[in-house]
Amino acid sequence: MNTMTYKGYHARIEYDDDDAIFVGHIAGITDEIGFHAETVPDLKDAFHEAVDDYLETCTKIGKEPQKPYSGKVMFRISPEVHQKAALAAELSGKSLNQWAEEALAGAASRVHPAE
Repeated sequence: MNTMTYKGYHARIEYDDDDAIFVGHIAGITDEIGFHAETVPDLKDAFHEAVDDYLETCTKIGKEPQKPYSGKVMFRISPEVHQKAALAAELSGKSLNQWAEEALAGAASRVHPAE
C-alpha cells in the first residue's frame, strides 16, 4: 500500500506517469489537501509541509482542524449478519463493540499493517 503518516494524518500516494511525479492526498478528512514531488524524500517533506500548513491555516482562521477519525462508526448490515456478530461477541465474552473493533482491526491490518 502506498501511504504515509504524519501527526495522525494519512496520505494516499500515487504515481503520475504523464508528469513523472508522485502525488499525495490526505485521506480521512473532507478538506481537500494535496501535494506532489519528484522524489520520495521530497514527497515526504511535501506531505509534512502540507499537514503543517493545514494545521497553521486552521489556527489562523479560527477553524478546528478536522481529525482523521473520531472513533465512532455507524453503518448498516443485514439482520442476519447482525445476529451472527452479536452471538459471536456474546460467546466470546465481549460486547458487540469490542468484538467488532477486533474484527475490523484484524481485517484492516491485513490491508494496512501497523506502522
